[in-house]
Amino acid sequence: MAKALEPAVCARDLGKVYLVADKEPGLAGTLRHFVRRRYRRILAVDGVSFRIEPGEIVGFLGPNGAGKTTTLKMLAGLLQPSSGEVRVLGYEPFERRPGFLRQITLVMGNKQQLIWDLPVLDSLRINAAVYEIDPATARRRTREFAELLEIEEILTQPVRKLSLGQRMKAELMASLFHLPRLLFLDEPTLGLDVNAQTAVRRFLDGYRRRREATILLTSHYMADIEALAGRVMLIHEGRLLYDGGLPELMERFAPYKEVRLELAAEADAAGLAAYGEVEEARGRSARLLVRKGELPRAVAGLLAAYPVRDLSVTEPPLEEVIGRVFREGRL
Repeated sequence: MAKALEPAVCARDLGKVYLVADKEPGLAGTLRHFVRRRYRRILAVDGVSFRIEPGEIVGFLGPNGAGKTTTLKMLAGLLQPSSGEVRVLGYEPFERRPGFLRQITLVMGNKQQLIWDLPVLDSLRINAAVYEIDPATARRRTREFAELLEIEEILTQPVRKLSLGQRMKAELMASLFHLPRLLFLDEPTLGLDVNAQTAVRRFLDGYRRRREATILLTSHYMADIEALAGRVMLIHEGRLLYDGGLPELMERFAPYKEVRLELAAEADAAGLAAYGEVEEARGRSARLLVRKGELPRAVAGLLAAYPVRDLSVTEPPLEEVIGRVFREGRL
């Protein structure tokens, strides 16, 4: 009987509490703070449990301050959990053992590891030395990654001269230079234009397939999640609200369709409300959310009551579905 593969990531009741100093304003508050400090506890991650299997791409979603980055830092070994257990690739992350560090990478869209005043190639040479990659292998990987990311022409330029998109591609190249098995990606397309986002997604998907790598991805761009992740985890106020497939999430929390209308006359929001939830009514355009069971009646009614030039029915945007989950704080 074949032995079951160990999960790439296994977290059980993972928690993190921060102690934050409370200081009253003014000179008196500063003096009291100096003599006797008061602290309050902030629960950043609250009993989170999940498994990620080898080769999975998982989207990790939540509003700002939900606990995403704190969780990633605990998985990468940068923070020690306050409670619970976590194993990553068979290691306890916070021990930061060399065998663990050689197999992971953490990419944060608002941080950089490239040396600002040096050419990209020099940072890559430093990474090669750190990970004991021989010069021939380093040159081969440099050519391979630069071609895939289409940045061959910028490798000799100082990092400070690069555009944001070029710099992010170079950051990815440096982060993956040691061929990690597990990628923690925190907003890897932050601030990039549409073309650069597409190139980064294509590169990451190709890397995952070629290397059979595992990816845990956070992003505020739902296009990243839809393009890469077959599974999503939603975290809100430190608690895990959902762990499952995107289609199942849409079916469970979006039991409606989006109806877009182009009319021959001004859209009447009050009248349209009889057929669904009016999300937008501007000029001659309108957008409604209609429950799936009521869709045939609503469409027939709209066509009979209004001078419709065009009508389309689609799934609601993922951003809206996720936003509703977080606004309600539960599923």
